[in-house]
This record gives sequence, C-alpha cells and structure tokens, in this order.
Amino acid sequence: MENIFTALRTDRRERELARKVQQETGKSLVWKEPAFLECPKCNRRATRAHWAESLYVCPNCGHYLPIGGYYRLSLVLDHGSFRELNEKLEAGDPLNFPGYKEKLAASRRKTGLNEAVVTATGKIDEIPVVVAVLDSRFFMGSMSAAVGEKITLAVEYAISKKLPLIIFSASGGARMQEGIYSLMQMAKTSAAIARLNAAGGLYISVLTHPTTGGVTASFASLGDIMLAEPGALIGFAGPRVIEQTIGEKLPAGFQRSEFQEAHGFVDKIVPRSELKSTLAQLLRLHQKGATRA
Repeated sequence: MENIFTALRTDRRERELARKVQQETGKSLVWKEPAFLECPKCNRRATRAHWAESLYVCPNCGHYLPIGGYYRLSLVLDHGSFRELNEKLEAGDPLNFPGYKEKLAASRRKTGLNEAVVTATGKIDEIPVVVAVLDSRFFMGSMSAAVGEKITLAVEYAISKKLPLIIFSASGGARMQEGIYSLMQMAKTSAAIARLNAAGGLYISVLTHPTTGGVTASFASLGDIMLAEPGALIGFAGPRVIEQTIGEKLPAGFQRSEFQEAHGFVDKIVPRSELKSTLAQLLRLHQKGATRA
C-alpha cells in the first residue's frame, strides 16, 4: 500500500507541474494560441510546434527565448520527482510604494506565480537536488525580500539535507519598489551561500538571459561551478549605462556569456538541449558523500 500511495502523491505533483507548465507556455482551453511565433531577433516565424521541439530556441537563428520557471524545472528534473518548496511565500509592500500592490496582483494573474522565483526539490538522473529558478516574466525576475527569503530557505534546506544546490538566474536586479529591503537580500543570500560552502555543499550557478544588477552581485556569481546559456547578458550595470558613464564604445559581445567565458567568469556555456545531461554529469562527479533520497 505504501508504494501505491507514493505513486499517487508523485502523480499529483507531476500533474500540478504539468498544469503550471501548460499555463506558462500559453496552452489554454480558453485562449486559442497563434499557430506561429515570431523571433524577436531575426523576425522570422516558425510554428509553435517547432518552437516547442527546439525548447524555445529559434529554429532559424538560434536566439534563446526566456522560459518560465516551471517549464525550466520540467526540462531538468526527472519525471515525478518535482516537489515545490515555500510556494505560498509572496512579496509584501514594506514601503507602501505607489501602485506596487496593483502591479504585483497583475503579475500574479499574468504568470500564475506568487513571486519571481520557484524553489523545489527533485532529482536529476536519480540524484536528489535543490533547485531555484528565477522567472523573468514576474517583475523581470527582480529580487524582492520574498525572493531573497525563498532563495535563502532553499539554501538552508540544501544544507540540512546535504543536497547539491542549483540556481538558475534571470533577473533585472534589485526590486526598486522595496528599496533597501531588496538590497539587503544581496547580503542575506550571499551569507547563506557561504554557509553552504562551509558545510561542504555543492552549488552550481546557471546564468540565463539576462542576469544583471544585485542578483549578479550576490548569489548568482558565487557558484562553485558557473554555467551559462548561449548569448545571455551577464553583468552588473548594462552595457548602455557603462558606455554612457565612461564615454567609450564597448567591444562587440561585451557582457554576453561568450565574452564572460573567454574572460574566465563563466566555466562553460551549455545549450539548453544539453543542460540536463551536463548537470547530471557534474552531479555524478561531485556526489561522493551526498545524501541519497
């Protein structure tokens, strides 16, 4: 009977993840999605089926579209292993910032998310992990106090269970509507990563487009292993701000993942289609002494 109940719980979790992936990718019984999607870079169209088959990488020019947090998890976690952590935790309005509550409500309706990060446990190639995914559709993946708290709780869970940690970053930086409360999350998350490091835990940081601002200046840059998707913008201030500040033209491809790899900030650029197998290989190489669930 225990195996039957375990299977039922797994099926419920998988159905819930599938429902959220379906919501993110625009498939709805009410909304009839267009048959074609246009690439924002090359402006060429491809069928929605082709986009899905290519994991939302343009079939014509290879441009990477941002993807939702739940969809990202469905691509890297083993089937049936997903279990969300701290799903109900959401942003407050500590500064009573004008219009902030209304914008939060709109983002929740649009994305189905409570906040800009999804945290979960699961398995990659049967190896238990803790995963956090920043979702750029929610306030551009900006770091609120709630985002910092969810990241910190995920790190602490990884420490307590002796599990590897993987964070997928995609963010415009700190959330201005929360002011200093948002900026404080840089120190909070960095301190949590330091505790993970002191405990001997493995942290793999995966940088996706864009990873900027306070997220880059904190936990996103602290990985034991730094991976990135092709073409991702990675930096603190954006290239236009830097050019205006220094009054000089920046090199071609400045701050893109290829530039960061060439200058030693990124260890490896990994295509989306190869990400799960790459993570599985890295986890197998570092799993000695890890707890098996």
